[in-house]
Amino acid sequence: MAHQQQISLPAKLINGGIAGMVGVTCVFPIDLAKTRLQNQRSGQQLYKNMMDCLIKTVKSEGYFGMYRGAAVNLTLVTPEKAIKLAANDFFRHQLSKDGCSLTVFKEMLAGCCAGMCQVIITTPMEMLKIQLQDAGRLAAQQRVMPSVVTTLKMAGTSAVLSRSYNTSPGPQVMRVSAMQITRELLRTKGVTGLYRGLGATLMRDIPFSVVYFPLFAHLHQLGQHSPEDPSPPFYWSFMSGCLAGSIAAVAVSPCDVVKTRLQSLKKGANEETYNGLVDCARKILRKEGPGAFLKGASCRALVIAPLFGIAQVVYFVGVGEFLLGYTPHNIYSA
Repeated sequence: MAHQQQISLPAKLINGGIAGMVGVTCVFPIDLAKTRLQNQRSGQQLYKNMMDCLIKTVKSEGYFGMYRGAAVNLTLVTPEKAIKLAANDFFRHQLSKDGCSLTVFKEMLAGCCAGMCQVIITTPMEMLKIQLQDAGRLAAQQRVMPSVVTTLKMAGTSAVLSRSYNTSPGPQVMRVSAMQITRELLRTKGVTGLYRGLGATLMRDIPFSVVYFPLFAHLHQLGQHSPEDPSPPFYWSFMSGCLAGSIAAVAVSPCDVVKTRLQSLKKGANEETYNGLVDCARKILRKEGPGAFLKGASCRALVIAPLFGIAQVVYFVGVGEFLLGYTPHNIYSA
């Protein structure tokens, strides 16, 4: 049993990585729409809804415009999802060493710890992704309002970061890669530049994990045929992951809006800057009303639902265990 537990960790890392890459490839355009909807302000709305955003993005930036920033996610989602799933598995195992089934509180505690672990990767990943995703919205804003010049509202921003948001009306828009943005942030701001919005990321990911993992575990348990056959069919794992993911995503949507606003380095015309979590939340509430905290909530649910549904199918089918050549070990069957 000890040997199985020891060698199962690499399998869980593989499962998380594969699931993350497949999921991101499928739902990234919806995530791009979510970011742009969250960042647009009242009175300056370029997009009416998710479909309107995607249609306008394809028209102005081409099909692959919907995948701006996808390379960052595909690169970092493997360690991010692997850490999240493996950490939750590890903490559940540690909390159930007495042989008793986990209480809801212990399940939430395990999810909380998993959420804290993943932000090591999530924060810089989201930071870079948002810069690339939102560039098209700012360019579109400039085309709609050519007389208004967007300005960088971040002191000391370099030319490289400015070029990533080039909104000139010329036919060729100079673009930079996530690696160039990373180098410039490290040079001008240090490591803290990549972890801008860390508090908001923790505020989103910890509650998400607290809601998601216990909810998924209980939904998944409902699909068990009998105590002798504790493994539900793969479609039940998918449905459980989708439902738990969508509920958790909507529940923490206000935190996600605050995080997106804080991590956006470039501001468009008449878009205010924020001095931390409380200031951001206060300004959004005062200027845009409580409904602004649910901007992009449906998009986020559509992103998270299949993302975690796919993750749980890969996880419970045991793709990583198969690749490593041993029998899958289901932690929830204990």
